[in-house]
Amino acid sequence: MIETTPADLRAALGVERWVTDLTAASPFDSLETLLATAHTAATPLSPQEIDEAISHHPRIGEKPVGQGAAQDFSRTEQGDEGDAKTNAAIARGNEAYERRFGRIFIIRAAGRSRAEILDELERRLNLPPEEEVSIVGEQLRDIALLRLEKLYAEEA
Repeated sequence: MIETTPADLRAALGVERWVTDLTAASPFDSLETLLATAHTAATPLSPQEIDEAISHHPRIGEKPVGQGAAQDFSRTEQGDEGDAKTNAAIARGNEAYERRFGRIFIIRAAGRSRAEILDELERRLNLPPEEEVSIVGEQLRDIALLRLEKLYAEEA
């Protein structure tokens, strides 16, 4: 049995409705059941929930501020350090993205190089806002599922 905690769930996805839903459904008989329930509860995230979740994420290319499980996850998820040219392009892309969409750029960075992140950032800058907000919700959900796997893999 997997018994989730609100603190672990908030570290995976800082959306109180989602945390409450999963806490109420806990314990889970398997990691697969936990992940399926978490996926369903995060599909879709409302625009307000997306803003709530984003408040816990650093910009891509920036180090997380503070201590805690969410910050520890962010430190390990952003992958390689990248080269100066790519990092500068990501910083410029982050600024353009924030001007266009009014929020920081969110992407499941785990398993992606800085060059891949930059390519996706540049692609998404050209999307209509309603399509982009849907992608942001999907990325936040995917990040949460990866974090839950790390948190609860040993209990499975």
